[in-house]
Amino acid sequence: MSARSPEIDPVPAAPLTDWLRAEVPKVPVGDAPVGVERISGGHSNLTYRITDAQGGRWALRRPPTGMVLATAHDMSREWRFISALADTPVPVAPPVAYCADESVIGAPFYVMGFVEGHILGDGPSGDLLALGEPRRTLGFDTVDVMAEMHAVDPDAVGLGDLRRSGGYLDRQLSRWHRQVHNSTVPDLSTIDRAHELLVARAAQLPPSDVRIAHGDFRPGNLAVGPDGRVRAVFDWELATLGDPLADLGWLIASWGLGSDRLPVTIPGPNAVGGYPDGEELVARYAERSGRDVSDLDFYLAFARWRSACISAGVYSRYAGGVMGVTESDGGAARLAGVYRAAESALAALEAG
Repeated sequence: MSARSPEIDPVPAAPLTDWLRAEVPKVPVGDAPVGVERISGGHSNLTYRITDAQGGRWALRRPPTGMVLATAHDMSREWRFISALADTPVPVAPPVAYCADESVIGAPFYVMGFVEGHILGDGPSGDLLALGEPRRTLGFDTVDVMAEMHAVDPDAVGLGDLRRSGGYLDRQLSRWHRQVHNSTVPDLSTIDRAHELLVARAAQLPPSDVRIAHGDFRPGNLAVGPDGRVRAVFDWELATLGDPLADLGWLIASWGLGSDRLPVTIPGPNAVGGYPDGEELVARYAERSGRDVSDLDFYLAFARWRSACISAGVYSRYAGGVMGVTESDGGAARLAGVYRAAESALAALEAG
C-alpha cells in the first residue's frame, strides 16, 4: 500500500504573517502568527478569516488546492474587480493587498476588509431577517445593487481591456461546455442536448450591451445587514464583461417565479416567506435598469444549464479531495445534483 501524501495547509499562518509584516503595514501583526480560520461555505475559491495581533479581522481569498479549471480561479481577476468597484456605488469589501508570489502560501491570494453581515445562502437563513420590512428590503436591494453594478461603465473603472471579441453568450456556452467535458461526470448526454438548444436560441437574441457580469449574483454571495440592506458583494471569481441579463437570469433561477414548475437552482432565503416574489424582482430590475427583460426565459434556462456545468466542476473537485476539507459522503449526492440540474435545464428549454 502506498503512503498517503501529507495534507496541504491551504493558508499556513507563519509565512502569511511574515508577508503581512513586510508588505501590509496596515495589518498589525505581533510575534505570534495571525489567526487563520476557514469561513464555512464556498465550493470553489477558498475564503479565510484572518485575525491580527489586535483582534482586527480581515478576509483572505485563495484558489482551491488542486484541479483548477481554466481561468475560474484567477485571484488577480477577482482583485481587479473589487479594486475597480471600490469607489463606485456598488458595495464591495475594501481591497487591502494582492500577492502573486506563490511561495508565500502556495498560491496567489488577496486580502480584503472583513465585512460583517448575514450571508443568506440557503432557505433556513431567511429567518435571520425579521418579518416585514427587512425581508422586503433584502429582495429589492439585491436587485438595486445589481442594477447599480450593471450601470458602471467598464471603461471608466479600468476594466475595458477585459472586453473580448464575439458574443458573450457564445463564449459562455463554449467555455462551460468545454469545461464540463473536462470534468469527471460520466454521463453528459443531457447537458450536451441542452447545450445544442441554447446555442440555437442564443443566435436569435438581439445584441446586448457589455457590462460587468458578476456570474454568481444571489443573496448567498452578499453580506446583508439586519435591515436587509446589502453591505458587500462577494465571490467575484466568475466575473467578466458581458450580458447583464445573465446575472438577472441567475438570480431569478435561484429565487423562483410564481409560475415555475421546476425547482430553483440554489434555494435561497425567500424559501421561508415574507420576501418579494420573483416577478416583483424582475419588474424592479426592468424599472431600475431600463432593460428589456422579455427574453428572460432564455436566461433562466441558460442559468439552469450553467448551474449543471458548475456543479460538475464542484463534484470533480470534491471527488478529488482538493477543496480544503474531507467529505465521506458527497460523491453520489453531488453527482445526482449535476444530473438534476441538467434535466431541469433541458425541461425549461423544451417547455419554451
